[in-house]
Amino acid sequence: MQSSLVSSMVIIGAGHCGGRAAQRLREQGWTGRIDLVGDEVHPPYERPPLSKDLLTARKAAEDCWLLSPQGLCDMDVTVHTARACALDTQARSVTLEGGQVLPYARVLLATGGQVRRLSIPGADLPQVLTLRNLGDAQALASRLQAGSRLLVVGGGFIGLEVAASARQLGVEVVLVEGAARLLGRAVPPEVAAQVLDLHRAHGVDVRLGVLPTAFASDCDALRVTLADGAVCEVDTVVVGIGIEPAVELARQAGLRLGRGIVVDRQLRTSDPHVFAAGDVAEFPSVLSGLPMRQETWLNAETQSAVAADNMLGAAIEYSQLPWFWSDQYDYQLQVSGEPTLGITTARRDLGQGDHILFYLDAAQRVVGMSAWGLSTRTAKECKLARTLVERGSHATPAALVDPAVKLKSLF
Repeated sequence: MQSSLVSSMVIIGAGHCGGRAAQRLREQGWTGRIDLVGDEVHPPYERPPLSKDLLTARKAAEDCWLLSPQGLCDMDVTVHTARACALDTQARSVTLEGGQVLPYARVLLATGGQVRRLSIPGADLPQVLTLRNLGDAQALASRLQAGSRLLVVGGGFIGLEVAASARQLGVEVVLVEGAARLLGRAVPPEVAAQVLDLHRAHGVDVRLGVLPTAFASDCDALRVTLADGAVCEVDTVVVGIGIEPAVELARQAGLRLGRGIVVDRQLRTSDPHVFAAGDVAEFPSVLSGLPMRQETWLNAETQSAVAADNMLGAAIEYSQLPWFWSDQYDYQLQVSGEPTLGITTARRDLGQGDHILFYLDAAQRVVGMSAWGLSTRTAKECKLARTLVERGSHATPAALVDPAVKLKSLF
């Protein structure tokens, strides 16, 4: 597709997905205008370090950038630090705060999500933080001093990673989770139990089946009342209870919504000139065809390229299987594929509690895997296990659990 006097590719959302999409458009030969719209002052960046390396000062904010401001300038990308407040699919235009109107040939919605917040007394106190963007991470990092006290609300990946980072800094940590176990349905109960043991072994006071009911200022501290009547005195609270996809613009434009912005296999929305990708997109599963939404690094990285190519007139179907990881202390949790599609499981023990759990469908095709262990011990086997999932390899449970059978031989 060649540029015209009025044609522009407009990308709403200047995070990981949006930044990569702009880069891809240029790599694929688009010479027309690119407008990148986002309300953060930072250039596009990766999110995984926010709960880990950025908190522990192993990385600075600039180390998380995907593209520098100079890099965006060199690519001739026009950056708008503003909020998009209207999408007019009839006029094919986007209106920004302040009234500026951006016409488009194609538009990509990479709006991500907004953190869920607690609706309890004191939830708006300045000591009660969330973690979604670079600014949040910098604010939290400044409060994590050795000997300080932190309450983490939420036993999902963000909460657990923050707890691990805080403990490595010498912070006293209490973590509360309303469910009976950690990590919800993201991992099997046995893996959740191992994660629980790891955090308790590192000194985290994990309390399951309980949530806070109120926060109150108490001099320089924060007084937290829990549902079981217990009271904690802490310096900081981090609420990590997930995100809500940012669909307001799509809703106002009349696009089809589900648990996100509904797209087809080419990441096109119900309007043929509007695409969506990343955390906000609900797309058909590669394996089952069922709708799914993924809040992962890989999803942002790979969907951005497919969306950009299709904005330029290609007809590429998104074919990447899900994969995500979580680093906690020296351990790593990985999940690949769609474990919920499995009807048979096979556990491959790697020693010292490390293991890979494979999920097989009725045809003994490997449709998913979850792995847990010390990352230096399990990295190679996890990579091979992930390849089995990606290739849709067939294997018997007996072969998968037998340490004498090399995983590579099952490709």
